[in-house]
Amino acid sequence: MDHFENLKQQICEIGRRVYQRGFVAANEGNISIRANADHVVCTPTMFCKGFMVPDDLCVVDMEGNQISGKRRRTSEVLLHLEIYRQRADINSVVHSHPPHATAFAVAREPIPNGVLPEPDIFLGEIPIAAYETPGKQDFADTIGPYVHRTHTIVLANHGTVTYHQELEKAYWFTEILDAYCRILILAKQVGRIEYLPISKVRELLALRKQWGFDDERSEDPASQQNVADFCQFREHWELSKVVQRGFPAHPSSNEPETESLSNGQITLSDRQLEMLADLVAKRLKNDES
Repeated sequence: MDHFENLKQQICEIGRRVYQRGFVAANEGNISIRANADHVVCTPTMFCKGFMVPDDLCVVDMEGNQISGKRRRTSEVLLHLEIYRQRADINSVVHSHPPHATAFAVAREPIPNGVLPEPDIFLGEIPIAAYETPGKQDFADTIGPYVHRTHTIVLANHGTVTYHQELEKAYWFTEILDAYCRILILAKQVGRIEYLPISKVRELLALRKQWGFDDERSEDPASQQNVADFCQFREHWELSKVVQRGFPAHPSSNEPETESLSNGQITLSDRQLEMLADLVAKRLKNDES
């Protein structure tokens, strides 16, 4: 089996997985592997990723010009090529629409950290890129502020893109992300999420570094005081129209855990306000009955 044939087989296998897991519907999504310095193997447009065979795939150059393949290449290959141009260490890209992660993309709700070990270790903080119409270079350019700082990006009102040296691991990041977002949504339906203590979040950040993942929160002095509240992508929230509405901020050391008196006023943490609101709602319900 030659080099290109092997890469095509890998893409077909991941295509089956993203389709079987419901991360894409119909002909959605696209996958690619950098074959060499000048060529990329990618999925075709308007074709279900769950039923591809190697002969269906395309080869393009680094400008997006199709070199070979009986089917037309995906228009969103420009996103993949932008990642390859920006990151010489990246050889594989998976773009899909995993439903639970895409729910955060549609709500433009930042995905919390400091809740569950696996996403904190393997994904880190997850940015949401600004929306642009798919298929154009403007769309590809939206990942610019984040591409060097992470390997997992949520695309506002669209889906997700994950990337790595190996295609298998690029896919894993998508799977971990959607599983985590599903748990967050379910936990909120049960009641609310409970954040890990700051000391435990610091331990997860140390584990992340041990596993070889670069993270600005490991280097920034501010993060040593308050890891969970240090948000490296908050500066871009306005650009992406991201607003924290569905999930409260971590009850970090910058937020009072107990009520305090300041100029005669009582200050409550977000958590205390949420508990107070629950208590009032229960009291009103009892009064009505």
